Amino acid sequence: MVGRLQMHNNNKLKLGLFGANCSSGRALTKVPERWLADWDSCEALAELADQVGIDFLLPIGRWKGYGGETDFQGTTLETVTWACGLLARTKRITVFGTVHAPMFNPVAAAKEFVTADLIGRGRFGLNIVVGWNEDEFEMFGVPQRDHGGRYEYAQEWIDAIKRMWGDEEEFDFDGKYLQLRRVKSKPKPYGGTRPLIMNAAVSAVGREFALKNCDALFSAVRLAQLDEAAREIAALKADAKRINRDIDVYTVGQVVCRPTRAEAQEYYRYWTHEGADWDAVDSMIQMKGETRERDPENYDRRRSALVYGQSGFPMIGSPDDVADALASISEAGFTGIGFSFVNYLRELPFFAQEVLPRLEKRGVRAAWPG
Repeated sequence: MVGRLQMHNNNKLKLGLFGANCSSGRALTKVPERWLADWDSCEALAELADQVGIDFLLPIGRWKGYGGETDFQGTTLETVTWACGLLARTKRITVFGTVHAPMFNPVAAAKEFVTADLIGRGRFGLNIVVGWNEDEFEMFGVPQRDHGGRYEYAQEWIDAIKRMWGDEEEFDFDGKYLQLRRVKSKPKPYGGTRPLIMNAAVSAVGREFALKNCDALFSAVRLAQLDEAAREIAALKADAKRINRDIDVYTVGQVVCRPTRAEAQEYYRYWTHEGADWDAVDSMIQMKGETRERDPENYDRRRSALVYGQSGFPMIGSPDDVADALASISEAGFTGIGFSFVNYLRELPFFAQEVLPRLEKRGVRAAWPG
């Protein structure tokens, strides 16, 4: 299991690409070069990321777009089959599936995950989500539970899956939500271990679920919050120790890296201030029941936050600036970060050429043998 938890390398800070299975990735923009998430581009991106030493690919579990001129994240590739295809084309990189527990039968899911894990020879990871978007639940004909009920169901779901991954030849499962009879599941995950499990929980009940069941959790952070994040990470690790577990903490971000800081800031201004898909932004906010009429000031603040801060920790500048930002993430105690570009395939080569060597010099990344 150690090899899986380290993602097969000794990098102090794990680097991943987040959201490449969705059109527009994580950038709410109309600019023509935005990411389209077609299969050929995803395949080329995975192969490139594998070659340059990126540690993981993390998709978004999305079933329905947010509208607007771009129908933000409206074209998506299902994450487990996406992972299978990319694992077959790569050699080192870990590829996650992001899975809505309420929408996937656990018996079928357990076997899907094992299949992906065998294709990747131990490089498949599972990112569990419980879901919030009512429109997506309606598409599946699945009732949305209250917040606590979502995690109660997810607990039974992962308990059943871990038993299917284990040594039992056959078992019954009697839960509040799941009643499974004479369950058998072969083969088992690669090498007698199990996939790395992640979760992005924010609430207290969600964090409790992650600490109990997962190897890593995601926590959002902003530049001005790094001291606060360091304290939160220490507290989470201490909470895990109290139940005899270890937990790694990851975060998410957005990279705009150009030869100079001025060039990077100008491009960031271009795709946000000039190119924002404001109709998609409004759709996202209204899906959560918020309206400008109810609280105009808060509504406008939310709109700005989604465009200018939706992608998490901002890393906008020269290669030195971006390397410094990533080093600060590591110093705060994060194990890794999943980040996005406006166009992953166009922007990753410069990042790999200029930023990764700087991180090696800072001791944040190990020398890459590739």
